[in-house]
Amino acid sequence: MRNKFDQQLEKLHVELIKMGALCEDAISGTVSALEKNSEEIIQNVFHLETEIDQKERDIEALCMKLLLQQQPVASDLRVVSAAMKMISDMERIGDQAADIAEITRYVQLTALREIAPVDKMAKAAVRMVTNAIDSFIKRDLTLAGRVIGSDDIIDDLFLSIRKYLIEYISKHPESSENCLDMLMIAKYFERIGDHAANIAEWVEFSITGVYKGETL
Repeated sequence: MRNKFDQQLEKLHVELIKMGALCEDAISGTVSALEKNSEEIIQNVFHLETEIDQKERDIEALCMKLLLQQQPVASDLRVVSAAMKMISDMERIGDQAADIAEITRYVQLTALREIAPVDKMAKAAVRMVTNAIDSFIKRDLTLAGRVIGSDDIIDDLFLSIRKYLIEYISKHPESSENCLDMLMIAKYFERIGDHAANIAEWVEFSITGVYKGETL
């Protein structure tokens, strides 16, 4: 019985890796959409969001199977519970990547990317998501803590971008609509960073049994 549980737990790890990779691809796709404003790239991000949604359903079903058909000990129960919380955050990451792609479909943001370091935010967000998933697979508290700390970097980048855009609007009021679109994109990246930090907090919970977020 335990061997079967361990096999299913390993499958859970693999599926989480796959879902994390889809999230990374979706975020990277939004950067390409910003650069090229390509309908093909935008559609690919939408397709990735659909895959992420399906992966969430598949992993949720696997978690329920582990909980209902097996008899997990406390440490295993924490892992499965944390995984169910993590996939919810990853699903939201997919949604926000698609929201960014949707904005790029209607506006030209090339010039603004030169004054607002949104690409830097995107790379930081991808790194946070990757490290958050890696910390779960490796059961690495140090890496999870690093992800949580990185959320401050994303927040600072957002504040910088907001400042740049406010100053740009004051000098170029005709570009105010595009600036607001760019600010919204930056906000979505900030939220992606928040979700990555949430994932890392659930990793900590799965290992230590202590959750540092506001509520369970």
